[in-house]
Amino acid sequence: MNQTETRPRLMVRDLWKVYGAGTGAFFAGRRIPPSDEELERNNLFAAVRGASFEVWPGELITVMGLSGSGKSTLVRAVSRLVEPDHGEVWLDDEDLLAASHGDLIRLRRHRMGMVFQNYALLPHRTVLENVALPLQVRGENRVKREKRARDMVELVGLKDRMTHFPSQLSGGQQQRVGIARSLAVDPDIWFLDEPFSALDPLIRHELQEELLRLQKIVRKTILFITHDFDEAVRLANRIIIMEGGRIAQIGTPEEIVLDPKDAYIANFTRNVRRADVISIGSLAKRAGGGAAIDTAVPAAARVIDVARKVLAAGGPVGVLGAHGALIGTVTADAVISVLLERPAG
Repeated sequence: MNQTETRPRLMVRDLWKVYGAGTGAFFAGRRIPPSDEELERNNLFAAVRGASFEVWPGELITVMGLSGSGKSTLVRAVSRLVEPDHGEVWLDDEDLLAASHGDLIRLRRHRMGMVFQNYALLPHRTVLENVALPLQVRGENRVKREKRARDMVELVGLKDRMTHFPSQLSGGQQQRVGIARSLAVDPDIWFLDEPFSALDPLIRHELQEELLRLQKIVRKTILFITHDFDEAVRLANRIIIMEGGRIAQIGTPEEIVLDPKDAYIANFTRNVRRADVISIGSLAKRAGGGAAIDTAVPAAARVIDVARKVLAAGGPVGVLGAHGALIGTVTADAVISVLLERPAG
């Protein structure tokens, strides 16, 4: 995630998606958000209600909530797979809601990537041919598209499956092909709609690890839909939680787990281990003058990921800021208190 950029990659303002007759006339000239009573009186149902948020370059945001909360509709409205009724969506300097049909085709071929729960692979094409398909559609020559497709297939770990057909692959392998195909166009924004939800838990965990590995390499700007809070915590820089079409809370996993806005959100966080979300930087104390520091960990690392290193150090461990400068130290006692889920003193 890079918030040193002067503007977000994706900006959404007051976005509404309403179902029912006459939504265009209902929103025409409106400056005040409609009330629940107005919607009911006009026999309208709001699936997304006034959503506003930004996604920064390289940031992975998960969008989650219970079934019917509006999470899928929100992302589909942002990408214009369904047409919003009101609001603004900007991809860098492009106004997506003002884009013509031709503009949308161009954007989807060159700037957007999408992965869905259904792999949607063509059964009569090999892995390589499936991955190369979007490049073929946008007119890339054969040599160039096959080179790019091969690179993407290798990136997702399927180098030895390039000539296989979808029927010869496991579910996890098929989803890797879907990911490679989506990355082939080198998208500026990547939409993933519950891509792992149909897989068994072991394969799902494996693909979560794979996505984190890929993200370190490709640094894409991602909106990832999930109904699984553990998955959201594991993957996200920030989480958007939806309730009744509204954004109930936006924050880092640490912020949401430690300070849920209400009981609805607290219910998601109830079984999350604090060590999985608390950053080591939040435990850091100012380093004493002259203290010898032999071991250091990044401030952004989660406690669970560096606990073994801190506990094995035999003394205070340095905590490094974003640019590698020492910002403090952390002790084994502070880490143990989090691992045991006791308040750190």
